[in-house]
Amino acid sequence: MHNTYFNWSTGKDSALALFELQQDKTYDVKKLVTTINSHYKRVSMHGLREELVKQQTDAIGLPVQYIALPEAPNMEDYSTIMTNATNQLKADGFTHAAFGDIFLEDLKFYREMQLLEVGLTGVFPLWKRDTRQLMTDFLNLGFKAIVVTANAKYFSENFVGTVLTEEVINNLPDGVDPCGENGEFHTFCFDGPNFNTAIPFKIGEKTYREYPAPDNSTEAVGFWYCDLLPL
Repeated sequence: MHNTYFNWSTGKDSALALFELQQDKTYDVKKLVTTINSHYKRVSMHGLREELVKQQTDAIGLPVQYIALPEAPNMEDYSTIMTNATNQLKADGFTHAAFGDIFLEDLKFYREMQLLEVGLTGVFPLWKRDTRQLMTDFLNLGFKAIVVTANAKYFSENFVGTVLTEEVINNLPDGVDPCGENGEFHTFCFDGPNFNTAIPFKIGEKTYREYPAPDNSTEAVGFWYCDLLPL
């Protein structure tokens, strides 16, 4: 079996990909690795509190390693931090790194090139699968997830804090991928077949934030966030 760590986002795609790897005798997933914004002590992009990540990974029964990122890292800083972390993971005996990516070619290529530099192999169990079917499988397996971040181009404040159901997925706006694979929304998975208990939480404040467009030539991108409070 390949010694594998999983790049853990805390969301639905990660949860489903991890579950599938745990059924595959080729891989031995021994650790979850999550990037944390060191300024806010929250998961990068998802905005999830570190305390809930720990409860989640404890429920799954795997240790979690945090990779601390500065508040607004540039690509050079990000690459340096991630290369140092993956070098250490390889030194710790890991040979494979798993991801929940589905169809973003550029992102997959970037990940594979980063791993190649340190001699690790990427694993993408959900790659190129139909995203509507993946969501159906996710729900049928008994996973539960709540929306914590949503692109304001498609969603209002009311969408964050919504628990995903078949009805919610069927009524997504036109142009939104069923898994939010283009960054339309992000989730926190709080229960599932590989959890020993559901994660208790309550919904906190909802906030709106804007970020510069990646190419700096178009309008800023706005996101709604829903803070989840540990119980």
